[in-house]
Amino acid sequence: MAQGHRIINAIGLRYDRWIATELQDHKPAVAHHSLIALHDLTLGHDRHPAVHHLNLSVQSGDLVAVVGPNGAGKSTLLKALAGRLAPLGGHLHGPKADAVAWLPQASAIDRSFPLSVAEFVTLGCWHRLGPWRRPDAAERRAVQDAIATVGLAGFESRPIGTLSGGQWQRALFARLVVQDARVVLLDEPFTAVDPRTTDELLALLQRWHAEGRTVIAVLHDLDQVRRHFPLTLLLARHRARFGRTDEVLTDAHWDEAQRLQEPFEEQAEVCEVHEPHATHGAHP
Repeated sequence: MAQGHRIINAIGLRYDRWIATELQDHKPAVAHHSLIALHDLTLGHDRHPAVHHLNLSVQSGDLVAVVGPNGAGKSTLLKALAGRLAPLGGHLHGPKADAVAWLPQASAIDRSFPLSVAEFVTLGCWHRLGPWRRPDAAERRAVQDAIATVGLAGFESRPIGTLSGGQWQRALFARLVVQDARVVLLDEPFTAVDPRTTDELLALLQRWHAEGRTVIAVLHDLDQVRRHFPLTLLLARHRARFGRTDEVLTDAHWDEAQRLQEPFEEQAEVCEVHEPHATHGAHP
C-alpha cells in the first residue's frame, strides 16, 4: 500500500479536498450560480503573492484559456483550483475534488516509475477504486477505449519512460479521459508537443466542451487561444481581465499585462488582506 501511495503522489494523482478560507470578492451577485467562484482571491508562496485579489466566476461548461506573462501566477491559480495550494486570503468555491481532473506541467510528473501505458492510464480510476479494489471489466474496457481515443492503441504495454514527448502527452490525456471529471484543469498541455498531437488533443478539448465539461487551460500560444477558446483570463499578478477572448486578448491589454508584470522578489512585502468589498465583473 505504501508503494501504491508513492506512485500516486509521484504522478500527480493525490486527491486533496477543496480549500475554502477567508478572502475578498469579485462577483458576489452571481457566485452562488457559478461552478467555480473566486472572491478577492490572493495566492502565493511564503505569504508573498503571485495572484492578487482575483475575482472570477466560471460557469459549468465554460472553456477558458489562462494567459499572461511569465510569473503572472497562472500555474499557481490552477494549483489552488485543484486543491493543492491554500489561499493567502479570500474565498475559493468549487466542486468536490473527485469532480476535478488536474494535469500539471509534464515536467512536474515523474516518469521513472516502471509503469506501462495501460497501468498509468488505469490510475485515472483511482478516485473510484481506492487502494484496494482492482479494476473490473468495465474499467479495463474504459482504459482501452481511452488509450484508443488519444491514438495510442498498440502502446498498452510500452513503459511510460520510453514514450516520446507527444506520446507521453497523449497518455496523460488518456488518464484524464478515464477520470471522467466534470472539471478539467490543464497546465501548459501543449508545450513541446508536435503539431499533429496538439491538433488531436485540441479536438478532444472541444469534445469535452461540447459534452458540457468545464475546461480551464494555461496556454502560451495566443493564436491558439484565439482560434479555440471562447473565454480568456488574462493575468498580470495584480491586474486581471476575464471575458470573451476577442475582447480580452487585444494587443493593448497584452501590452498592459507585460508592463504591469513584476518579477517575484524574496523581499517583497507581504500582501495585506482587507474586508470584502462589492466589486463586480461581468461574465459574457
